[in-house]
Amino acid sequence: MRRNSSFIYGATDWRRVKLMKVPEVIERKILLIRGRKVMLDSDLSDLYGVETKVLIQAVRRNSARFPEDFMFQLNGEEFKNLRSQIVTSSWGGRRYLPYAFIEHGVAMLSSVLNGERAILVNVEIVRAFVRPRERLDTRRLEGNPDVDL
Repeated sequence: MRRNSSFIYGATDWRRVKLMKVPEVIERKILLIRGRKVMLDSDLSDLYGVETKVLIQAVRRNSARFPEDFMFQLNGEEFKNLRSQIVTSSWGGRRYLPYAFIEHGVAMLSSVLNGERAILVNVEIVRAFVRPRERLDTRRLEGNPDVDL
C-alpha cells in the first residue's frame, strides 16, 4: 500500500485500487454529538475496510484503551435524531446503538486494528480532526475580525 497526498491505494492482484478520496470523505463523516467532534463506528469501519462488528469486537477486547472520554454509545434519542438527519439511510438492520469515537478514541483504534491500511487511514483521520483547528488558528493569526480570540 502506498499513500499519495489525496488517495490511499491498496494492491489487489497487482492492480492499484483507489480506496478513497481521503480528506473530503473523512471530513464529511465528522459529526458534532454531545458537543464533541466524533466519528461513528460504521463510518470508521468503512474507512478501515472492516465490518462494524469486527471493529467493535476489537474495541471490546481492548476496553482499557477506550475510556468514556475516548468513545461513548449513543442513546436512543441521539440515534433517532441522527437517523432523521440522514436522507439516504444505510442504517438498515442495526441491532445496537452506534458508538461514537472522539479524536483520541480514533487515534487509539490504530493500536487495536492491525495492518498498514489501519495506520494510513488513522493518520488521515487524525489530520481531518486537526485541520479545522489549524484553519481557525491561521485566521486568528491573520487578524481576521470574524474570529473570536
